Amino acid sequence: MRSMTLLTLGSIGLIAVSGSTNAVAGDVRAPQVAGVATVQNDAPTFYGDVVAILQENCQVCHQPERPNLGGVVAPMSLVTYEETRRWASSIAEQVEARLMPPWHASREFRGTFVNERYLEDHEIETLVAWAESGALAGNPADAPPPLALNEVGSSDSWTIGEPDLVIPIPSYMVSDELTDDYIYQRVTISADMLPEDRWIKAVEFRAGGSYVHHIVGGVLGGTAPGYGPFYYPNNVSRTLRTGSTIRFEVHYHKESGPGTAVLDQSFAAIQFYEPGEVVKNVMRTTSLGIMDFEIPPGDPNYTDSSEFLFEEDSYIHFMNPHMHLRGKSARYVLTYPDGRQEPLLYVPQYDFGWQHNYYLNEPLFVPAGTKVTLTLWWDNSADNPTNPDPTATVTYGAPTTEEMGFGWLHWTEAEARNIVVGESLR
Repeated sequence: MRSMTLLTLGSIGLIAVSGSTNAVAGDVRAPQVAGVATVQNDAPTFYGDVVAILQENCQVCHQPERPNLGGVVAPMSLVTYEETRRWASSIAEQVEARLMPPWHASREFRGTFVNERYLEDHEIETLVAWAESGALAGNPADAPPPLALNEVGSSDSWTIGEPDLVIPIPSYMVSDELTDDYIYQRVTISADMLPEDRWIKAVEFRAGGSYVHHIVGGVLGGTAPGYGPFYYPNNVSRTLRTGSTIRFEVHYHKESGPGTAVLDQSFAAIQFYEPGEVVKNVMRTTSLGIMDFEIPPGDPNYTDSSEFLFEEDSYIHFMNPHMHLRGKSARYVLTYPDGRQEPLLYVPQYDFGWQHNYYLNEPLFVPAGTKVTLTLWWDNSADNPTNPDPTATVTYGAPTTEEMGFGWLHWTEAEARNIVVGESLR
């Protein structure tokens, strides 16, 4: 699997994501199990074969203190043999079905994105063989050194490291009778909070729980199920200005009924560029929106599209599609001024529970006159297990049980500005 330095965004069995402050996990100890020292021929063992795969691909999230990704938290730790052995069959099922680690770009784009998550075929074979041969421990001396893991999760620390500013989003009670609730909370960035305008380097939202469908916070970006922290790539940025007001759009979705009320307290944490660092350019975001649609009852493959034309030479940095529970597939395609087409991203099996940002390894230059076409597909059939009602005619709507169709594109103008942090922003 490629190492992951940037992260993105249901019901899950295993998840793999990211963290940052260092705290060494507990020692790995050999279990006191009869016959554990008897390794059958070439059968894989935890210490000799499996733990290295888990360290590279899974433990960044599956650890004792598990990070919160848009309200999604890994349900178990996979650090020690004792913790992992009981999940051997589930691990085999998940990786063989390529549900874990979570990543939804088509395999034709392998090597395109910084934050892609893939297990090699031989790694999948090892994990499956380990489960099928009895999940043997092997010799602890064969294990690599334990990783320095990240105490985030329920602690006060953050995946991005020590933030320069933490903004509490005003708390809100989602009452018993509500299933979907949309609210807007405003926070003014006072001089006490932020004495001067700053360039944003990273933002991490900590949703109060899985009942938070999404949070959108203007210049701070947002979070949704499966999102990790947001890092501005390639030394680009936006400014947070003292005295400005951020409007947080918060969408809650939960079961209704007596005893289901929840008091939400969500947060946004921010790191800034330090004085003297250079910001190459200012990030721009374009929303390719599909809002005027009507999906017939039972339609398994409804599709629609939206376009955006670059009017100046630019660089594309990353993108992220968004639909709700009927979302099926998403595709971005570039058409250059000479008519040549280039696929930018294809998500064949969109998953509402894992809404990723897809960060390109290198910014992609597009000349003025290049067109981006976003095409989305929805499945409103009874064969879609997440479909709330296959008999409904579905139109655009904010509730999770209705539908949306967006594809965000994050880009900069091609000419670098090379702004020295600390100089006047005005």
